[in-house]
Amino acid sequence: MAFVSFLIPCFVIGTDIAFSCQNADDFVGASSPGDIVIGGLFAVHSEMLHPKEDPIKPVIQNCAGFEIQVFLQTLAMIHAIETINNSTLLSGLTLGYEIYDTCAEVTKAMASALRFLSKFNSSEDAVEFKCNYSDYIPRIKAVTGASYSEVSMAVSRLLALQLIPQVSPASSAEILSDKIRFPSFFRTIPSDFHQTRAMTRLICESGWNWIGVIATDDDNGRFALESFGVQAMVNNVCIAFKEMLPAYLSDSTFHIKVDGAIEKIVKETRVNVIVVFMRQFHVLQLFKKAIERNVNKIWIASDNWSAAVKISTIPNIRQLGTIVGFGFKSGDISSFQDFLRNLHKKPTENNKFLREYIMLLSVCAQLEYHDFQTCISNQSQDDLLENTENKHQVWRDDFLNANIEPGFIQSTILAVYAIAHAIKGQCKDRNCKNPSAFTPWELLEELKKVIIIDDDNKEFKFNSNGDMSTSYEVLLWKEIDGHMKITTMAEYDAEKGDFIFEDEEKKKDFLDLKKVQSTCSQHCRPGQMKKVTESPHTCCYECVYCPENHYSNQTDMDYCYRCNNKTYWAPINSTTCYRKTVYFLAWTDWFAVFLLLLSTFGVVLVLSICVIFTKNLNTPVVKASGGLTVCYIILFSHFLIFLSTVFFIDVPTDFKCKTRQALFGISFTLCISCILIKSLKILLAFSFDPKLQNFLKCMYKPIPIVVICTGVQVIICTCWIIFRTPFVNQNFSIPKAIILECNEGSIVAFGIMLGYIAALAFICFIFAFKGRKLPENYNEAKFITFGMLIYFIAWIVFIPVYATTFGKYLPAVEIIVVLISNYGILCCTFLPKCYIIIYKQETNTKSAFLKMVYTYSSKSAGSVAVSQVSLDSKSSSFRATISDSCETEKNSVNGNCHFQVPGQPLIKGKVLPKNAARTMARKRISSI
Repeated sequence: MAFVSFLIPCFVIGTDIAFSCQNADDFVGASSPGDIVIGGLFAVHSEMLHPKEDPIKPVIQNCAGFEIQVFLQTLAMIHAIETINNSTLLSGLTLGYEIYDTCAEVTKAMASALRFLSKFNSSEDAVEFKCNYSDYIPRIKAVTGASYSEVSMAVSRLLALQLIPQVSPASSAEILSDKIRFPSFFRTIPSDFHQTRAMTRLICESGWNWIGVIATDDDNGRFALESFGVQAMVNNVCIAFKEMLPAYLSDSTFHIKVDGAIEKIVKETRVNVIVVFMRQFHVLQLFKKAIERNVNKIWIASDNWSAAVKISTIPNIRQLGTIVGFGFKSGDISSFQDFLRNLHKKPTENNKFLREYIMLLSVCAQLEYHDFQTCISNQSQDDLLENTENKHQVWRDDFLNANIEPGFIQSTILAVYAIAHAIKGQCKDRNCKNPSAFTPWELLEELKKVIIIDDDNKEFKFNSNGDMSTSYEVLLWKEIDGHMKITTMAEYDAEKGDFIFEDEEKKKDFLDLKKVQSTCSQHCRPGQMKKVTESPHTCCYECVYCPENHYSNQTDMDYCYRCNNKTYWAPINSTTCYRKTVYFLAWTDWFAVFLLLLSTFGVVLVLSICVIFTKNLNTPVVKASGGLTVCYIILFSHFLIFLSTVFFIDVPTDFKCKTRQALFGISFTLCISCILIKSLKILLAFSFDPKLQNFLKCMYKPIPIVVICTGVQVIICTCWIIFRTPFVNQNFSIPKAIILECNEGSIVAFGIMLGYIAALAFICFIFAFKGRKLPENYNEAKFITFGMLIYFIAWIVFIPVYATTFGKYLPAVEIIVVLISNYGILCCTFLPKCYIIIYKQETNTKSAFLKMVYTYSSKSAGSVAVSQVSLDSKSSSFRATISDSCETEKNSVNGNCHFQVPGQPLIKGKVLPKNAARTMARKRISSI
């Protein structure tokens, strides 16, 4: 197969100096031979110096900003490889390494990756271009690194060409979980998805929703900001501002952008929480400016700098406020600390990083801790060579140990062990001392199945996205004994999404964070809800009270819950729903007691009348009242009417609702029917008009009339109950109450029932009115007329009152009208007779009664003839019925009655014989 060879050039970074590149091997930062070689990519320097001459040539310049934390990661890789080589893990195989410095630059990292791709044992470090790399053996089998996601993205795309496994201990960008774009990428840390979710969880639990975000303007910063933005939106956290700082310190606008970010923080007084996704050297510059401006906030640190000792040792760092961050879960690194204590005994020939560190110690040894840290970071490789002349070598054990970031050390060691376990799986059945024993892509498949168990029996493995699901440590920067210490406040379980606290003191530290307010608007208290304003942010709102029948029981609720049942209610600004009070006309209600007393008195009155009439059974008054049977029926109906009022009181039931109106309607109809018979009988007895008498005789059928009249009402009530039966209804018209009442089922049926009673009462009224001029001691028709008038007045008033009344006293309205009409008819019908029976016993004898009837009949007989005379006047054309004119024979001449109306001619009539009066009296008595 034809192929093209690419030569890996040695980029010159200087001439005649220790860091110059004379051949390709000079490009390596640290190396060690082995049967299987692992590559390493670490940003040991924070920036690469850019040339000032013009034109720019393809020359990689020297680097500056020695990063102690990243240098420690290279040492962790070396330590892990040496530990594996000294163990039985690989059964006689030795691992070698080639570690390169990316200087946080993609360009330099790509140059290192090209050398990784070069063919094994190629004298010219040539990378062959082939269509199929299945049998291709590159220089290295796997790569550990890189430090930053932006670099890892670029390198991973290049390594994917040969599917060389890449295991990063620090690149956390969420996009790197995409196995289509980055098929050979793995990492021993969680993705930023979990970190941003943990940050959002911390923000939410602390009650913050108005925050600022500052990030570096590179792939890592942009992807982290995007991931955080999604999580914030889901959890109703608003980002007040976003500031992006240039990715490289050499950018001429860097300091201007930092000043702008600080100005934004100062102006946004309501923003007291700032989330920072930046590299350590960016944070260092930002915080120095913030201290100058006396900015005091809560800073949420990303995993890049949450455990950075060089930042925690900035002078006056405590003035910045509280710093809380998320770091990778650390393990037991005591063996690594022992390794560091013996580091000064290690040879430096093949470790330029260690050699440079020793040179930095010589230059900066006399400085204080922070100045020492700054001195190391600020030395470029060119300056270092000048400053180390005539300097004695010094060694400081404490400095390296003080700068350890345990999370990164742990993840770096895990990355090496993951590769070693994958190699072990590949080498079970083959001789791996031969570099051609397996290819990187075969190692990649084995790496997916790796399971690592540490000394604490904790299991680590990669998921389907190539991420290792380790947890986070929530780190709190606390001032202890005058120094800022980075302490572990809690552990965040990435799978469950929960914070785990070791003790109450740490939990108290967490709760103290809630004391700081960082909200666009004040928290809405329970009983209130948010009302969105014109601001584009949902976190900026007004708090308004929950309306009636709504409530909220938590702070910052977007809406109020409606009381989910009509039986509950809530006032304005309520935090809960209350059960509505159920109202009905109870037995204990004073008004109900009063009405019951009236009904009871009515029953007593009925019974008393019944006793009186029974004792005076054979007296004329009782006989003239229709006899004892009719009286008993009328009194019984009155008793039922009084009894029906009981069904209007207490808790309504279906039985009560059906019974009360039917019982009242039928009873009242029975009462009116009997009184109607009495009215007909009276009219029949004292009528002198032969035509009227004939009509009344035909009509007067007592039993059929009572049965038919009452039967019609029974049919009406039966149809009502069957087809539109009354039922118990819950009336919710009053906000805080439920009125239990009887719904009549059909107002039409109710009206028909009352209308039918009214029609019978009206007929009874007409008949009684015609017989109103009866004997003085027997004037029953007059009282019946008055009783009917009371009934009409009561029910006419009842209709508008009933229609406009609601509430628990609605049944009382009907009880009142029932009692008034019942008392009116009862009293008008029976009390005059009882009065005669008790107080005028002399008139309640047969002789007195006969005399009264005789006298009335005599007067009536004497006026009959004259009553037939018609008065015809030309001037007035009237007809008059003359009565009481010829009652005696004083005005009679020869049996004729002469009557003269003033101004009119004499009228002559015939006078009846005196015995006619006696005859008429006998007829009236017999009819009565």
